[in-house]
Amino acid sequence: MSAALLLCLGLMANPEVPLSSLRAIVIADDAPDPDRHAAAELRDYLRWSAGRDLDIIAASTVQPGQRYALVGDSAALRRLVPSVDLTGLGPDGIVISTAGGHLALAGTPPRGAAYAVYSFLEDTLGIRWWTSSEQTVPRHRNFVVPPQDVHYTPALRLRESFYTDALDGLFGLRLKHNGHFVRTPEELGGHDGIIGWCHTFYLYLPPEKYFAAHPEWYAEADGVRQHAGRQLCLTNEESRVEMARVMRQYLLDNPGMTMISLSHNDWGGWCRCAKCSALVAAEGSDAGPLLQYVNAVAGMLADEFPHVLVETLAYQGSRRPPATVRPADNVVVRLCSIECDFGQPLATGPRNADFAADTEGWSKIAPRMVVWNYVTNFANYLLPHPNLTPLADDIRWFIDHGAVGLFEQGDYGSRTGDFVGLRGWLLAHLMWDPSRSQPALIDEFLRGYYGAAAPFLREYLQLREDARDANDTRIGCYRGNVTDWLDLAGLTRATQLFEQAEAAVAGQPEYLLRVQRERLPLTLVWIMNDPALRRQTAAEGLEWAGPADTMATWAEWRALHEHYNVGQAHEGRPFADWADGFEAQIERDAVRAARRAANPNPNDWQEYDLTLYREGEMTSIVADPAATNGEAARMTTNHTEWAIQAPIGTEVAGKRVHLRVALRADAANPADLDGVALDYGVWDFGGGGVVGGSMALADVAGPQYKTLDLGEVAITPGCAVWVAPKNNPGQVGAIYVDRVWYDVLD
Repeated sequence: MSAALLLCLGLMANPEVPLSSLRAIVIADDAPDPDRHAAAELRDYLRWSAGRDLDIIAASTVQPGQRYALVGDSAALRRLVPSVDLTGLGPDGIVISTAGGHLALAGTPPRGAAYAVYSFLEDTLGIRWWTSSEQTVPRHRNFVVPPQDVHYTPALRLRESFYTDALDGLFGLRLKHNGHFVRTPEELGGHDGIIGWCHTFYLYLPPEKYFAAHPEWYAEADGVRQHAGRQLCLTNEESRVEMARVMRQYLLDNPGMTMISLSHNDWGGWCRCAKCSALVAAEGSDAGPLLQYVNAVAGMLADEFPHVLVETLAYQGSRRPPATVRPADNVVVRLCSIECDFGQPLATGPRNADFAADTEGWSKIAPRMVVWNYVTNFANYLLPHPNLTPLADDIRWFIDHGAVGLFEQGDYGSRTGDFVGLRGWLLAHLMWDPSRSQPALIDEFLRGYYGAAAPFLREYLQLREDARDANDTRIGCYRGNVTDWLDLAGLTRATQLFEQAEAAVAGQPEYLLRVQRERLPLTLVWIMNDPALRRQTAAEGLEWAGPADTMATWAEWRALHEHYNVGQAHEGRPFADWADGFEAQIERDAVRAARRAANPNPNDWQEYDLTLYREGEMTSIVADPAATNGEAARMTTNHTEWAIQAPIGTEVAGKRVHLRVALRADAANPADLDGVALDYGVWDFGGGGVVGGSMALADVAGPQYKTLDLGEVAITPGCAVWVAPKNNPGQVGAIYVDRVWYDVLD
């Protein structure tokens, strides 16, 4: 049979369907609520997009000789379109078919019919849901549905991009998200939740309830059973029995749930008793005793709850797979990538080699692996974060290695940030269909959401990725600033691109507001680094491209975030709390800027040039007659933070300099000068340590400043000089830094 004849027969079996030929939308007489919702969505969007106003009718009222849109499983679907086979679909599978001249939109309950409807509306009619409140509905006249024969089951059973807007119940359904945090109610198809979510050791066995009577259930450290900042003792069999009893009650209290977490606390503190230590040594990882413990508890629950999976984490200390212990059949392993460099592909990036090896290892032994991937900057949601390039390849790599679920942790606490709408939308589409082209999806979103500004925003996004690669910068998920990869020239060009983007949509308020919102992270970079960037601009004889009035720009920036009800500035910290502290810093910087202008030597960093961490608590500027200009930066000694820093990389990146620091310390007891007073170094926040060491108290104690010679150093964009105490307030009363200065060598 010829290919042409086969094609002809295929078109006859699945012909095109004019929407005008459809009489009604059909659902089962006893259709569940999710199918009724899917039918209502199809009705509404066909009316808005194509002008077709179809009634929703019961399958028993279908008339012979008519064409219908059939939503969900029904007797009419099986009779009119017998070629549709729902039994061959997996979870969340869909069918879109024009067989017999009908339009069949069905899938695996409870959400399959809705997913089929949304796929049809998006892929065939061109409807786009950009956010929970913004959409594009193209208008069609005399629309003809082209031949369709789609039978599709997503490779990922669990899909979730963890952004605030993407968690909206209806929008999450339209994005085809089904994970734990998506607020899709049962009447719309629900979602797949997990009892406890994660880090549940102390949820089930809280120390305040059990430790006094059963200290042996908790971790041993240095021969002592402890619970603060610790894990459980994973070889204690008695605790396993109680753990299973408590988890059983959670399952009874939450009927219908199909997954429960049994996972370690979000810190280290693993048990080092003799039995646990021996098992760790034999297995090469704390995953050995953890998985053994989880398997035992899961086994106690299996007979009563055969439909329930017990999930645990391969996270930090447990990330490396064990040598011989294997997950039980009802155990799910969730692999976490928190330590990775997210500017590089997780599979091939040189800095991700260990994670790649661990992924390979788990893929061989965990048939139900789920992945927890990190696509945000927990240290500041509101800064640019250049991690877009690897996203699609990472998703495909996880699937190729057997992942059945993916949780992409984004800026869940913030409603603004670095293109959060694009990110949530992009990840959702890639998780549903990883064969999609990431560049094409990004371009589609930019064109549809920003209009004529799209080319400039596309260039801005690429500029960031290029700058990251040019500086070989590690993009972790905790980054306090961006100037180690986005230098003054890059910031200036980025600003020009946004100005061009705004000009392109100046007469279109809807697009203009969207572009201005995306500019907010870039503006924050200028505000955060204003003192250093102004110094560099002046030193290089350039024209200032940042805000003319920093305080006025900050006031507008803050007001916009409050208007957008931003939420959190970074993980766990409300925006208002962060903004109050940051505003005080800007005010202090303004005072210091005036003093800096009077300093004739730009290579001499006085106390007003330094970055002071938690100023007013850990650090302060104080009067000191021994200091060069009568003032110094003072630091308490009851911590080990790098609380005084001189971020010189912004100013002299690419040059070799001779660095020196003038500093001193107060001895708590002048008669006892033994021991170390402080640590110091030069750190490249994009690449690691450059210089480092310690100073003895005897060498730095007293009222006069001592010179710490750091030698010749090659400065990179992310370099900063730092000084930190040793958490020894009983020995060192305070540490003072007068100045940091350098001579440029080339």
